Amino acid sequence: MEFMPERLEASRKKLGLNKAEAAKLLNMSAMGYGRYERGERTPSYQIIQFIAEKFGVSYEYLTGAKKTPAPDRVVITKKEDPELFTLVKALQSCDEKVFNKVVAYYNKLV
Repeated sequence: MEFMPERLEASRKKLGLNKAEAAKLLNMSAMGYGRYERGERTPSYQIIQFIAEKFGVSYEYLTGAKKTPAPDRVVITKKEDPELFTLVKALQSCDEKVFNKVVAYYNKLV
């Protein structure tokens, strides 16, 4: 597997971000981000994982192991989304009957 800069660019554009906004989201310099996107520099495993999380794609997509960008997991932090974090924590510890009711209710909403 090798990092695929063109997929990084496509993921950024799908989010409607310019390079400077993407760099800010990732807490890195615009110059550093641009080097990744142009393929002048290859990010580490940890950086690719961080970018994938922030862009809502999978690590495997950014490295060419998967053709579709959909992630296999989602990270929810208490700091960034406290209500959703609380809901997920509650669902992890509730019984199956309650969990199934919440899922059924969600399916009616969407």
